[in-house]
Amino acid sequence: MNRDDAPLDLQSLVIHGDQDWSHPELNDTALAPAIYTASTYSARTSEEFAAMANEPRHPRYYARYGNPTQERCERLAARLENAESALLCASGMGAMSTTLLSLVKAGDHIVAQSAHYMGTSQLLTDLLPGLGVEVTLVDQRDADAFRAAVRPNTRLITVETPSNPTLALTDLAAVARLARTHGITTLADNTFASPINQRPRDFGIDLVLHSATKYLGGHSDLIAGVVCGDAARIEGIWKRSIALGTNVSPFTAFLLLRGLRTLPLRVARQSENALALARFLEKHPAIARVHYPELESHPQHALFKQQMQHGGGVLSIEFEGDAHTGYRAAKQFAASLRLARHAVSLGGVETLVVHAASMWEASLSPERMREAGISPALVRIAAGLESAADLCADMEAALAAAA
Repeated sequence: MNRDDAPLDLQSLVIHGDQDWSHPELNDTALAPAIYTASTYSARTSEEFAAMANEPRHPRYYARYGNPTQERCERLAARLENAESALLCASGMGAMSTTLLSLVKAGDHIVAQSAHYMGTSQLLTDLLPGLGVEVTLVDQRDADAFRAAVRPNTRLITVETPSNPTLALTDLAAVARLARTHGITTLADNTFASPINQRPRDFGIDLVLHSATKYLGGHSDLIAGVVCGDAARIEGIWKRSIALGTNVSPFTAFLLLRGLRTLPLRVARQSENALALARFLEKHPAIARVHYPELESHPQHALFKQQMQHGGGVLSIEFEGDAHTGYRAAKQFAASLRLARHAVSLGGVETLVVHAASMWEASLSPERMREAGISPALVRIAAGLESAADLCADMEAALAAAA
């Protein structure tokens, strides 16, 4: 076994896993990776130029094709997801759109769960059907629904688990078994869990995608996406990215690599805080239900124990009351918080909350929101790194104000 393949604990991996020991000349004495800002690179001979131009993903040819800083970040992301290769893109949606457009064409069929991130839902229900790709949406909690939706022209099954914002789970092993039987590619959005709490490839999933803006970056200061998988599939997605221009900037790759160094430490604390908040809020009389898979009351808790290490940093709550009073209480609660910030996104060091109906009502119809389980009284909470006791006190005061 060479040094590149030696198994490392996750905390050691995020610090050393981007090193390429097969090319020691690239591992200089600088502890921080270099940021290569060059848009293009010269060759010494015509033969060398031809080799650069024809080598897939050459990091020193033209920046839209690759970049040395990006290459290091991709190497680490791939190792975190037990994958051969990875492609870094300019955003999570850049990674998702590039991946989907590389895997399907007009006349193909996709099976997708009905609860997806809003941007992914728009791709599946608007953009792809307009390009001649059929999409069937199913309840992610029902493995038989995936089986029933498969057709002879199904080329892809795409899932997101836990899903946004209700934290419903998809049985990754069941989906992977079904797909293998029919020769279908599988894609899992692993953003909410992160590779610290879940590795979909360990259950047979082909491709794993992240909005790296969230936990992988971890500091609310970058926009990026990454897809991980076998080398052949990732090279195909890379070829599509050349045409779509979804390459990431070198400075963003540098920031992401820096964020990945502390990923296990941050996610462990965020998961602890989310569980503490979930248990606190579950007992509050103003809260009708708490969605968090690590709670014993979660309807899919048994599946959680099979495929996740911890529940992750995100939970959602629903207020008591009818559609009107629950909606009003949820908005007042979010507006009354002082420590937790009222903002979109998640995965940073600070706790963020969002009233889901207010965020999505402009882009999703009431029917689509109901299908995704988004009630007017639902608030999503993304736990940060603060003291759990301080967060609980902040939310207790906001609950009193909402009442």
